[in-house]
Amino acid sequence: MARTPFGLILLLWGAGLGAAAQYGKVSVIFDLLPDAYPDAGAAVGWIVSLVGFVGIIFGVMAGLVVARIRYRRALLGALWAGAAVSCLQALLPPLSWMLFARVIEGASHLAIVVAAPTLIAQLSAEKDRGLTLTLWGTFFGVAFAILAFAGRPLALSLGLPALFLAHGAYMAVFAMILSARLRALPDEGPQPPFSVPQILRDHGTIYRSPFISAPAAGWLFYTFSFVSILTVLPPYIDPAIRATIMTAMPLMSIAVSMTFGVLLLRTLSAVQVVMTGFGLSALCMVWLWWSPGAPLACLALAGAMGLIQGASFAAVPQLNATPATQAQANGAMAQMGNIGNTLGTPVMAFGLIHAGYNTLPVLAGMAFVLGLTLHLVLARLRD
Repeated sequence: MARTPFGLILLLWGAGLGAAAQYGKVSVIFDLLPDAYPDAGAAVGWIVSLVGFVGIIFGVMAGLVVARIRYRRALLGALWAGAAVSCLQALLPPLSWMLFARVIEGASHLAIVVAAPTLIAQLSAEKDRGLTLTLWGTFFGVAFAILAFAGRPLALSLGLPALFLAHGAYMAVFAMILSARLRALPDEGPQPPFSVPQILRDHGTIYRSPFISAPAAGWLFYTFSFVSILTVLPPYIDPAIRATIMTAMPLMSIAVSMTFGVLLLRTLSAVQVVMTGFGLSALCMVWLWWSPGAPLACLALAGAMGLIQGASFAAVPQLNATPATQAQANGAMAQMGNIGNTLGTPVMAFGLIHAGYNTLPVLAGMAFVLGLTLHLVLARLRD
């Protein structure tokens, strides 16, 4: 492709914001859900976590399915399904139906986060892929910031159904716009038959490949650390500036990703940028071990993790030339990312309860070192 259609890239990124909101819209109103489901008790937690569990179980399968049913069709179908599910959720149905809706929403989310970056990679000129996929890598942080700024106030002022309806309308609008603007990628020929044995074989193919699995391998350790750090770090920051630092950290991560990250991608491979991010993040954890809750250390850590964030997505097309293998890599990233998100906070919280603050820099630092080490091993296998 000679020129990058940046308008279309922004629309695909906008679809990604809708996918991230499938997580975030429930997270920002979690404390309000017991009022809507007073008899649910602890089961209310499943409304948040089911989308993640769907990703853990079916992440790789999503990459395989999307490659078979084609990327444009999968993306548009997932957007329409997401719109319909949000409208159902606006009715605040009985808990069993709400949980079922969240399972469907998890499948919709997976299809979007596999199809959209695959399409972005294929539509972008080679010289622009670092920029466009780094932009894609910001979709979670940007969506959560928007939901915290506007989504929660909407739910507080007009009720939970208003937030769900707004999300449903957003997904429907992007489905309509993209159906008119987005063309299908060239057909890659017949796909292997879709069956349980084939799915198991494809899992083996993906995780044995040092090319397909590499972005996901690092992403596991990034997500394990990022979410858990943002969750458990606040009590150790000076209360006078705590809110400011916690707001600034995701923004710092995005800013570094879109500036220094993009510049580095012009001279270094995406994997080298990811490894740089892991190394700097580990050093920042030494800083936080030496000076607990230091504001500059927190911001430096967020910036270092920003290098991992954007370059991990840019690594997918650098390591995998075809849309099919890119979809497999994106599916593996979805699976590993959900595992990291799910395990990170409970493991970190358990360590803090039993061993105190030093658990935070030690566990997170070990995760960053493991991410760096695994990338070095996989790079050696690719040589």
